[in-house]
Amino acid sequence: MSIDNDTTINDFEPTEHLSDKHHMAIPWHDFFTNDNFTPAYEANLIERAAIVGRIGLMMLSYGTGAWRVRDSMNTVARTLKMTCSVDIGLVSLEYTCMDAHHSYTQAISLPSTSVNTTKLSKMERFIKEFDKKGSEMTIGEIHARLEKIAHSKGNYAPYQVGLAAALACSAFVFLLGGGPVEMFCSFIGAGLGNYVRRKLIDRHITLFAGVAVAVAVACLSYLLALSLMQLAFNVSSRHEAGYIGAMLFIIPGFPFITSGLDISKLDMRSGLERMTYAIAIITVATLVGWIVALMVNLRPENFAALPLSALMMFLLRLPASFCGVFGFSIMFNSTPRMAATAGFIGAIANTLRLEITDLTGIPAGAAAFIGALVAGLLAAVVKKKIQYPQISITVPSIVIMVPGLYMYRAMYNIGLTSISVGTLWMTKALMIVVFLPMGLIAARILTDTKWRHNG
Repeated sequence: MSIDNDTTINDFEPTEHLSDKHHMAIPWHDFFTNDNFTPAYEANLIERAAIVGRIGLMMLSYGTGAWRVRDSMNTVARTLKMTCSVDIGLVSLEYTCMDAHHSYTQAISLPSTSVNTTKLSKMERFIKEFDKKGSEMTIGEIHARLEKIAHSKGNYAPYQVGLAAALACSAFVFLLGGGPVEMFCSFIGAGLGNYVRRKLIDRHITLFAGVAVAVAVACLSYLLALSLMQLAFNVSSRHEAGYIGAMLFIIPGFPFITSGLDISKLDMRSGLERMTYAIAIITVATLVGWIVALMVNLRPENFAALPLSALMMFLLRLPASFCGVFGFSIMFNSTPRMAATAGFIGAIANTLRLEITDLTGIPAGAAAFIGALVAGLLAAVVKKKIQYPQISITVPSIVIMVPGLYMYRAMYNIGLTSISVGTLWMTKALMIVVFLPMGLIAARILTDTKWRHNG
């Protein structure tokens, strides 16, 4: 294969590997010789560029933002004595590697997007090692390391991911104002809903179908659990208001937050694609929830006031926020220690946000900014001691602040043609969603000199 000034390869795969899959696997081994003796920087341009592309695609597949993907590719390219330019989307990237005499361009893509903070942490450790010792590594050694990371198994079985969603959503419901009945029913609904979602993902079911089925299972499971409690304990039908909490595990907080971070670094393509992806999921999820509500004649009423003092509410918000963030982190495949770290940060930041709102009456958007800023600052301090990717602890710690309840009520009222009420809820949700990434951005500007500059 000759190297031209501009060589583009799309969907390259040998004939014997062809199948009826819509997205073909990239045969990385066809781009290099299994040489464990020659340093990688002495390899030809195609082999070196393949390493850069593979690392970028792996980083993208684990859910990190475009800035971190580009930074990782640039680090590897510099070590391999090249320059690199890359355009990054939600599930694809096009990049060009150049040395003194030639250029090589590739367009590669993923079949879907996801978040895996454990693999992301392994990749960031590998990039740091590569920056120091990459000139000593061989082509074969590099791809062997990447193979090991790519094929490492997930930390949790489907039932464990279901329990994580159950824990997160039941805590979420309490923070929204729900009581023990709503929390228990949300635990059942979210647990079953996310278990089903995980099983559908494992079977590569398309996005919208997986979201719709998972939300329907969650809402119906909540209502079934509530009906059984009404029969057994004669609880009030007022507790129907909590069924919204059972579907909050579906809210795509990670792409919502990272879309704002990408746009702030002028990665407009990635930012807008991530935002569109998040909006699409929320639209499908809230529409399914609305249809279920119409089928069983439900209305999203306010929660009954809890008979708790301000001090008791403060003391309970701390563990509830921890549990919510911990559960969401487990859903992102974080290790228990990583999830606990995010949980402690989230407990402080989210409780502060809620207390500020209650005690001062400042708008929810401004409180969200303060909460996210505090989470970002705490994460910057923690990162220096435990060396986790900052995004793997900051984003989960503020995902619990994403206003899923407001989004659902907006869609519910718009569906009933109550446009003014729906727009009010949509505006409230939008203000919070805008201010959350702004808080993280402000924290990164204050604590990260590399992030602070454009160059």
